[in-house]
Amino acid sequence: MFDFNNQVIMISGAAGNIGQVVARSFQDAGGKLALVDRGKDRLESTFPDLISAENHLLVNCADVMDEDAVADSLGESLGYFGRIDVLVNTVGGYHAGTEVHETPLDTWDFMLKLNARSVFIICNQVIPTMLQQGSGKIVNFAARPGLQGKPGMSAYSASKAAVFRLTETMAEEYKDRNINVNCVIPGTMDTPANRENMPEADFSTWVKPASLAQVILFLSSPAAKDVHGAAIPVYGKS
Repeated sequence: MFDFNNQVIMISGAAGNIGQVVARSFQDAGGKLALVDRGKDRLESTFPDLISAENHLLVNCADVMDEDAVADSLGESLGYFGRIDVLVNTVGGYHAGTEVHETPLDTWDFMLKLNARSVFIICNQVIPTMLQQGSGKIVNFAARPGLQGKPGMSAYSASKAAVFRLTETMAEEYKDRNINVNCVIPGTMDTPANRENMPEADFSTWVKPASLAQVILFLSSPAAKDVHGAAIPVYGKS
């Protein structure tokens, strides 16, 4: 359905349950992959066939919450490919369950760093390359609690709300320079971890990672050239 031949796709959190499906979908569509994760060993165990692949790069260990680590990863990717056409930020995490007065500051700080700071840092560093080459696509991961606060989710909701606002801001700043910035809002994902945590749930209502990946490929394709600052819900029946 999509053709990403001769395009370089950087994916953060690529060894995660969602990231690896997104990566394989871009690979199947002909894309060249620059895969980033917090440990190169995680990438090598997830993508053993890409370790020596000429058109793909497993980037050295990168903490996307650390500016210097991201700079090193971007430098390695640009040194190998010379450009970044698509950036997909799948990295993120969930921690909730306590009311504000019971939420440790460490939890608040970690959620903001993992879900918002990481997106800011990697976009901040990749966008100059996209500006220089005259084009680019960015897809971020938001979440429903970022649209409306829920009890016990203060830190997580705030961090994902920041992703919405950052996505909208970047879309407005760069839409006249041929860079599209959008985000997806996944529903409950059908992953092994979610099945283990919610064994009594109806898995048939959950979103398959491959289905979400196709939405991401659309937002990264020429078909979405007029889509700027969108937050696309991919809820399935969840």
